[in-house]
Amino acid sequence: MSLIRYFENETAKLYLKKHISGFCHLYDGQEAIAAGIDYCKDKGDQIVSTYRIHGFILLSGTDPRYVMSELLGKKHGCSKGKGGSMHMFNTKDNFFGGHGIVGASAPIGTGLAFANKYHNKQNVCFTCFGDGAANQGQVYESFNMAQIWNIPVVYIIENNQYGMGTAIERVSYTKSLSGRGKSFEIPGYSVDGMDIFDVINHITFARKHCIETSSPILLEMNTYRYKGHSMSDPAKYRDKSEVDSIKDNKDPIKILKEHMLSNNITTEEELSSIFSETKNIAKEAHDFAIKDDYPDISTIDDDVYL
Repeated sequence: MSLIRYFENETAKLYLKKHISGFCHLYDGQEAIAAGIDYCKDKGDQIVSTYRIHGFILLSGTDPRYVMSELLGKKHGCSKGKGGSMHMFNTKDNFFGGHGIVGASAPIGTGLAFANKYHNKQNVCFTCFGDGAANQGQVYESFNMAQIWNIPVVYIIENNQYGMGTAIERVSYTKSLSGRGKSFEIPGYSVDGMDIFDVINHITFARKHCIETSSPILLEMNTYRYKGHSMSDPAKYRDKSEVDSIKDNKDPIKILKEHMLSNNITTEEELSSIFSETKNIAKEAHDFAIKDDYPDISTIDDDVYL
């Protein structure tokens, strides 16, 4: 979680200095979700998400330097500089992106989970999308197929309370999204997505459910993004006091830190070492990406299929 936080801080700096072009969606505030899934997944389990993916690609094992180079469109980027913030993959380690189309991860994740079932693999696909995407038709088509075909897929709604600039209560008749699978008899649970322990407990339960029943399950991770929808969004639709209150009282890193200290799991010195190390990794990624070259113009058609 610390690595993600510092990495996103460096990303914001580079965007503001105009080193990063196009869309850029930061993950700071939501770190406990990616970290919790990564902690619980078994070998062979897949993860797929939409466009707020920096946390997932970092935890997939991709070198942070190559992630940052991708953000800058450089040649050592993990998608060779062609994917940018929204389209990064590490399929070797079962991270399947990174998709700019809202809600696209739902049918893709359902397909990956169906492949697991077809090949008799004891694996699940953690399929993440946001509260805004939860209103997309393809999500419900996926729900229906998953239940009809008994597909072991964990649907995860990362509800950060705002779809772009619109608060969830203005676009959803039901405030709780954990019941969105009810008409398909898909069990749903509401999770404190700012608490790593609640995330881990529910992910562990959900994975077990999928393996034992070969059927889907839905988790609503209630979380919060600290920045705007993207870096180009000044987020004036939220009061500063609202954001500050979350940072002071619900920050996932602060919650875990306080738990570890109060239960004598670690010391301030050990935590300071972790923070220092991850901060340096993020800074090294920043420096590497700045110095990296842009791809040669001759590669412009490489990996492009028509």
